[in-house]
Amino acid sequence: MTPFHPLPVFRLPLLSLPLACALAALAPQAQAQAQSLVQLYESARAFDASYQSARLQYDANLARAEQSRAGILPSAALSAGVARIGIDNNTPPINTSFNTQNATLSASQPLYRPANWASYEQGFKQVDLARAQLEAAAQELIVRTSQAYFDVLAAQDTLAFVRAQKEAVAEQLAFAKRNFEVGTSTITDTREAQARFDLVIAQEISAENDLRVRQLALDQLVGLSAAKPQPLAAPVSVPPLLPANADTWVRQSEALSPAIRQAASNVELSELEVKKAEAGHKPTLDAVASYNVTQNPSNTAQAGISSRSNTGSVGVQLNVPLFAGFATQNRIRETLSLRDKALSDLEGTRRAVAQNVRAAYLGVQSGQSQVRALEAAELSSQSALEANRLGYQVGVRINIDVLNAQSQLFQTKRDLAVARYNVLLGELRLRQASGTLTPDDLQRLDALLVR
Repeated sequence: MTPFHPLPVFRLPLLSLPLACALAALAPQAQAQAQSLVQLYESARAFDASYQSARLQYDANLARAEQSRAGILPSAALSAGVARIGIDNNTPPINTSFNTQNATLSASQPLYRPANWASYEQGFKQVDLARAQLEAAAQELIVRTSQAYFDVLAAQDTLAFVRAQKEAVAEQLAFAKRNFEVGTSTITDTREAQARFDLVIAQEISAENDLRVRQLALDQLVGLSAAKPQPLAAPVSVPPLLPANADTWVRQSEALSPAIRQAASNVELSELEVKKAEAGHKPTLDAVASYNVTQNPSNTAQAGISSRSNTGSVGVQLNVPLFAGFATQNRIRETLSLRDKALSDLEGTRRAVAQNVRAAYLGVQSGQSQVRALEAAELSSQSALEANRLGYQVGVRINIDVLNAQSQLFQTKRDLAVARYNVLLGELRLRQASGTLTPDDLQRLDALLVR
């Protein structure tokens, strides 16, 4: 079997002395090279392909937003050409050819272009949109890293509990065999213990495979080989949820949720798009200037053409749209409909975010209650196992009662460990839904880990 270092997240009072000693001896070695949640998150930021794609898309969006500035800035161009001109004229008789060279420098400055100014304002809104998109990707990475981190810890706990249960069942099997040999129990007790032992072996194989799969998922996310997450310190104390009011979380999401901010940016962009469409009916005014040089290096006197001419011009250029086949009117109707759609999408996003925040809040509250209930169930299962063991020794209980009590205890321990991880993840998801999730929240979780 694959070597495994159990990392308990809370007290295991029923572990046998040999197993407890083994866990104590292996724990320092396992923790020596373990990484914290913050460390693995930083590794994921530098390696995860999805986050890198979002970050590069953000850079591209910033560059695209800057392009809109060109519409209000001056532009200049330089053009040049060379040509061969031939003249064959009867009256007066002229038959000649010569080369001509010309160069033109032109510049223009928009003075009144409403569509260009609307595009310029859109650039700022596109920056806000890109920032919200990147923040959403960063928050998603925090949740994915934490999920993979706690998945590995939960798989380690499950394997540790299954192995502890296997040892307890093995002891019960040996006890049943001894009692059968001395004639104080039937073969049924031995067979029941053997069947339960075989079942636990199968569970151990499944738990080992699940741990390998979870480990591979974490390694792929953070870009490390055999990453070792630090376990939660025992005894585990799940921190209370603050603020303890769902409405407060919903109000925070109105201003901070990346999803709402993206939808709001889309509304502002669509309103500016309407202004751009309406500008199709408005005139434009530009300041223009040009300077042209034409030279004929092979000119002859008979051609009657000057060898060099310089021409300069400065002025303003007015363009008034008259009719464009109803294209402008239809474009305005299109943008108005798209603006209304963006407003509807914004309202739908607000409702969805509020619902998600409330659902996540209730999930954390329910998870905390489940943790408390499972902690009580763990103590009850502990007492039930002790009572069944004593009853079996005095003959008022049978072997299957002890085996069932053992199975119930270790199942409760597994459920309790998973419930604790789910509460911690649930709080991160609540903060993600409200838009308040930051890497600093991982620092608080790191404080719960073994140092």
